[in-house]
Amino acid sequence: MAFVLVGTIYFSCDSFAGFDSLGNSQIVFFNPFFSKSVNSNSDSLFFNQQGAFSLETPDLKIMQDNSVYGIATPRVLNPKVLGDIFGGDSQNRKDIIEYSVQPGDSLQSIADAYGLSVNTILWANDLTSSSTIKVGQTLVILPVSGVLHVVKSGDTISEIAATYKVKPDNVVAFNDLINENDIYIGDILIVPDGVMPKKSVPLINVQTPLADNFFIFPTQGRISQGLHFYNAVDIANKCGTPIYAAASGIVQRVKYGYNFGGGNQVTILHSGGIVTYYGHLMTIFVKPGDKVNVGDRIALMGGGAGMAGAGLSTGCHLHLQVMGAKNPLTKYPIGTTINLK
Repeated sequence: MAFVLVGTIYFSCDSFAGFDSLGNSQIVFFNPFFSKSVNSNSDSLFFNQQGAFSLETPDLKIMQDNSVYGIATPRVLNPKVLGDIFGGDSQNRKDIIEYSVQPGDSLQSIADAYGLSVNTILWANDLTSSSTIKVGQTLVILPVSGVLHVVKSGDTISEIAATYKVKPDNVVAFNDLINENDIYIGDILIVPDGVMPKKSVPLINVQTPLADNFFIFPTQGRISQGLHFYNAVDIANKCGTPIYAAASGIVQRVKYGYNFGGGNQVTILHSGGIVTYYGHLMTIFVKPGDKVNVGDRIALMGGGAGMAGAGLSTGCHLHLQVMGAKNPLTKYPIGTTINLK
């Protein structure tokens, strides 16, 4: 394997060289990382830790002062160590993570790995201090200590901030809102340093019973991930597959970019205060305030990295989340093919 010397750091097409806390040079080989970790979890909406990172740190030998070779020994890195290698840490991330509990995990160890309080994990997953976790269980991990809040009818930023004992400006800033009025029913807000009141706030409103024909299929493809992240189901297909309004309503929110890992997204308000959220879009054809009829084309399917259509971290799929009602896709098992009628 050939290396190119850039200053005092060696790079190759599949490795990175840096220095550990003792000043010793190390190289991490990325072949296993890129081919078997994040890219293999193509069905997840947010960055998914279900696959363990398989990275290597070799023993190095300097040759002629300008090249190195090494014999790699397997080493699994936890999230904090991996963050340190890239020059940052897990506390600097902005994404919401779905983490799969591994053998030996505890709520405290997971909280420590991500630099969060244990309460943050409990609150985000509707758990209590007496709750136990099991291997394979999926936990929502916020980017900072605090509370996740789903906006409901009548909510205001001032009231939300008061509920969780924080300043309104902090909520506005962290969620990239224009001002305190820039919220809609169904918005997912992160309240940094928020504290859950003694009477906990439900994440999702009580689900309104609906007729079986209230929603249509929003796209066609394969159910790639079942119920997850607060009443959501994923449908996978090729990037560019059309996305349709599952019911008539008014477009509330159109957002572009990473958005806590959700990518480009649209939310639509339907009758009865029900909201549908369409995540990971490549192209969006609607704007806030537009009235849409059931079956209107609103977007094209994109990838899961937050970059329009790139599919850099997860495969092309639609993340359909429903607030205020049952998700119509929950009755279909993973692998089911959804066809538009």
